[in-house]
Amino acid sequence: MTDFVLNAQPRTDEGKGASRRLRHTGFVPAVVYGGDKRKKPVSISLENRVLVKQIEDPSFFSSILTLELEGKEEKVIVKDLQRHPAKSSVMHVDFQRVTKSTPIEIIVPLNFVNFNQSPAGKASGKFTIQQNTAKVLCLPENLPEALDVDLSGVAMDQVIHLSDITLPKGVEIVQLRRGADRDQGIAQAYAPRAAKAGK
Repeated sequence: MTDFVLNAQPRTDEGKGASRRLRHTGFVPAVVYGGDKRKKPVSISLENRVLVKQIEDPSFFSSILTLELEGKEEKVIVKDLQRHPAKSSVMHVDFQRVTKSTPIEIIVPLNFVNFNQSPAGKASGKFTIQQNTAKVLCLPENLPEALDVDLSGVAMDQVIHLSDITLPKGVEIVQLRRGADRDQGIAQAYAPRAAKAGK
């Protein structure tokens, strides 16, 4: 997993006008909150050019990041990031502090594997993906880089659900914690049209 380091500066001037002025100087307003109850939310700023380059890596959003602020380091995750609607710049970021003992909710990618070994794959089938991420709940030490979705047993026209994912120890899918009715389909095997027509 990539180690992302964010160099931040404290920000005392707040409000819409202050944020607008900050963006004009090439920096992004942000806030850090959560973690230890004794720690209060802190307003910070980050260099937009550097941040834009980092978020090009999709794993940025599913990683524990290192925030460097006034000579100290904190572990954080991205809880919300607002992009400019027309430009590549970032408008605002919310970071949540991470502690070893507190579970975190974070979105991780789904990695679909072994389809070619499946009955559907061997029959020249294809598969379509309906959802390529899932929100998980786990302790920081158990955070997976991605969740592998094993398709080796998939039959033609079969729908793969969130509950079909074999989860690493200590990792839960947030949606499934809310009830069996939230167990949505994430992929489906199907026969190409040419194959159907040839039957």
